Amino acid sequence: MNLDELGRVFRQAVSASSVTVPERTLLHAAGCEILEMAAAYADDGQTFLTSGDAVNALASFAYGNGWLDAGRELGLIRSNQGGVTLPDASGTIPYDLHIHLHEKTGRYRRMLEKACCSVACAPEPQSPVYPGCDRILDVARRSYGGGCTFLEQGECANALASFSYGYGWLDAGVRCGLLWIERNRDLFTI
Repeated sequence: MNLDELGRVFRQAVSASSVTVPERTLLHAAGCEILEMAAAYADDGQTFLTSGDAVNALASFAYGNGWLDAGRELGLIRSNQGGVTLPDASGTIPYDLHIHLHEKTGRYRRMLEKACCSVACAPEPQSPVYPGCDRILDVARRSYGGGCTFLEQGECANALASFSYGYGWLDAGVRCGLLWIERNRDLFTI
C-alpha cells in the first residue's frame, strides 16, 4: 500500500467514525477529543504528503490511527468500518528521504521507550476501567517491541509506523485520564 492509499483509508475511517456516548457528558468530551486528534493527524499527514514529506506523513497517519483505535477500544468511538490496522509500510518512503526516515525513527523509538516508562495506570486495579489502562499500556509496549523488531529486520518505515501508532495509544490514554504521568510530562499531549 502506498502512502496516498494509506492516507485515504485513514481519512475514510475518521470520516466514518462518531462518538458513542451521550452529549454533555465527560466521556463524550473525551470521545470528541480523540476524534479531533485523529482528524487533525489525518489532515497533517495529507499536508506533509502533499509537500513531499513522506516521513512525517507516515508518522502522522500512524499516530492518528493509534488515537482512533484507542478510542474504539475504549468504547468512545464507533465506525461503520472495521478497526484500522497498520498496513505494511515497506517501500512507502522514497530513497532520498531515508536519512530523514532513520533519524525520525530513532527519535521516536527513544521517545516511546521513555514514554512507556513514564506513565502508570491511574484507576485503582479494582475499578471497571482498569483493564482499559492495561490494554493501552500493552498496545504501546507491543508497538515498541514490534518497532524494534522491524528495525532489526531493516524495515525502518514499518518501525516508524509502529512507534508512532503506539504513541497515539499512550497519548489517548493520558488524555482520557486512564494513565497518570509520573515523569517526563513534555513527552505527552495534554
